[in-house]
Amino acid sequence: MSPTATLVIRRGTAGPAAARCESFTVPFEPGQSVLDGLRWIRRHRDPSLAVRYSCINANACKECMIELDGKTVYACTARLEARVMRLAPLANKKLVRDLVTEIAPPSERFPGRG
Repeated sequence: MSPTATLVIRRGTAGPAAARCESFTVPFEPGQSVLDGLRWIRRHRDPSLAVRYSCINANACKECMIELDGKTVYACTARLEARVMRLAPLANKKLVRDLVTEIAPPSERFPGRG
């Protein structure tokens, strides 16, 4: 049997609905990033999973910041591991949905986006 990683992802929106955790088992290969696992989930299991990124494995855009096991990381550089990994949105930022938080400074946001 091939090794797998289990990503337990905190999901929900900024509204009154309660947050929930969903667990996804993804194929694991050494060298993969957490972002690779999230993209696999979107492609093969749940296209509604909200995650923000612009680059892939380059750590240039700084948009894929999440909490991994309670520590702030970039999903594109954090390594996927063959174990249970807990992912959550940044706790100190305004939640948009799932793993997406408002990271742009107020002066750089489009009007009407708070």
